Amino acid sequence: MKYLNLLLGLLALVATSAQAAPKQPNIILIMCDDMGWSDLGCYGGEINTPKLDALAKGGIRFTQFYNTGRCCPTRASLLTGLYPHQAGIGHMTSDYGLDAYRGDLNQECVTIAEALKPAGYRTYMSGKWHVTPYNGSELKNPDTHNWPLQRGFDRFFGTIHGAGSLFDPNSLTRDNTYITPDNDPDYQPDGTWYYTDAISDNTVRYITDHAKEHADKPFFHYVAYTAAHWPMHALPEDIAKYEGKYDEGYAPARTARINKLKKMKLLPEHWEPAPLIGDWSQVELKEWESACMEVYAAMVDNMDQGVGRIVQSLKDTDQYENTLILFLQDNGGCAETFGRGKLVGPLERPDKPTLPAMGKDELQTEMIPPQSRDGYPLRRGDGVMPGPAETEVGYGRNWANVSNTPFKEYKHYVHEGGVSTPLIAHWPAGIAKKGSAFRKTKQGNLHDSPSHLIDIMATAVDLAGTDYPANKDGNTIKPAEGISLAAAFSGESLDRGKPIYFEHEGNRAVRDGQWKLVAKGVKGAWEFYDMEADRTESTNLLESKPELAEKMIAQYDAWTEHAGVVPFNSWKKDQKKKKK
Repeated sequence: MKYLNLLLGLLALVATSAQAAPKQPNIILIMCDDMGWSDLGCYGGEINTPKLDALAKGGIRFTQFYNTGRCCPTRASLLTGLYPHQAGIGHMTSDYGLDAYRGDLNQECVTIAEALKPAGYRTYMSGKWHVTPYNGSELKNPDTHNWPLQRGFDRFFGTIHGAGSLFDPNSLTRDNTYITPDNDPDYQPDGTWYYTDAISDNTVRYITDHAKEHADKPFFHYVAYTAAHWPMHALPEDIAKYEGKYDEGYAPARTARINKLKKMKLLPEHWEPAPLIGDWSQVELKEWESACMEVYAAMVDNMDQGVGRIVQSLKDTDQYENTLILFLQDNGGCAETFGRGKLVGPLERPDKPTLPAMGKDELQTEMIPPQSRDGYPLRRGDGVMPGPAETEVGYGRNWANVSNTPFKEYKHYVHEGGVSTPLIAHWPAGIAKKGSAFRKTKQGNLHDSPSHLIDIMATAVDLAGTDYPANKDGNTIKPAEGISLAAAFSGESLDRGKPIYFEHEGNRAVRDGQWKLVAKGVKGAWEFYDMEADRTESTNLLESKPELAEKMIAQYDAWTEHAGVVPFNSWKKDQKKKKK
């Protein structure tokens, strides 16, 4: 009996240990498009984002997380755990004849989906792909070798191309087949077809189907919204929430954000916010200018509603507690002049469509459609009120400056306004409530360790309990560059051990601990900043810290050799010569 009791005790201990052992979490990676650092409510903004705010309060907000400053390089880096040049997308999705600038995800990398499948994960994607070229003339037999299903995903709904209408996006695809909003047999909403809703709703469907069909397996889901990338398209009911919200112009919105950021402990008093760019008194079309920001806010609001539906689907299928949700954005606010300036098409919407409606099976191939699907002609330029399907307008540099409060510069650049992103991490079963590296606020815990897109792959592999592959399909895979964020989830600081690097269009930077070396453009001079004292990059310390700056310049030069970075103007010029 004594030995029997001992055996039973040992068995009970083993059973208890097995129950306590961490189970592979589901992972949902959500990325939005072209948003500023302080647009979300939980990062200081006035836009209504209660669902994301709730995730932040129940999880962690990273204060110093970085992207690459541009859409497709960020997606390449996020998916592979490499710097974008190493994955073949050092610029955009055009081939410039160099391995780092093929504009097509190479075979010397693996995606997170490919890395997790051997660990038993089912893999899904909804939204924008944008890591391979799109050719709108190849509709019957497109080159799908680098589409999601060929890069590790089991199911896909979204777009291959990087930009387009939110009511009729070009390159709309389900799995490996181009579709239209009208002929997709798997998704026909009761109301208006709107791409942000479609991404959210298809994500919910994949989560629900997974619970029914593969409940014994974990899943990885990549959700890539196009909101709030131009054009400024939104649903009337979402726009109505923000009517008059921005009628007083840029300064009041920016001032309110600065005050809120300070209260939330996201903006120390000793940081000098970047200057306000816009002068509202000089704006001639004030109603139009404020409407651009109203529609932008509506786009973000709608995305937040979709995030809420995704979270609810996890709760409804009993997958909420052990799902890690990560939310971030691909670059800073967009100062591009898209759709502004010269008037194209009628200023006002005609009383009725003036062009033939598109057929149910007629594919949209244009980033800027010449008409809406129901026959309204394209309208863009100063004074064209944004929102409807036939309009093509961006919100402009001045609002991008507000979006990026308190940082300077924008998308394309690698100053803080271009590469800083919120990162919200939420995982009820896996994120600690307390930790030595957390700063506690009323809105939830903050974590200040500098980190980067390259860390997401390392984190996913770590939490899945699998190995990052050295080879795949006969190809040698480049070693991942990042570190796991698991320590941060436990409330500990991250021991990076090496700098973080940036390069895009000649804009370049190195972040090493509290120091940042940065330059704007190929010919731009190096600048040097103390990120603890001055993350808003207002006081250049290059002359007072010459030895440290020189050390980091040497680090950058060595990294360019490692990553295959070539000076921006040189390969652009070489390509022009080849075309001639």
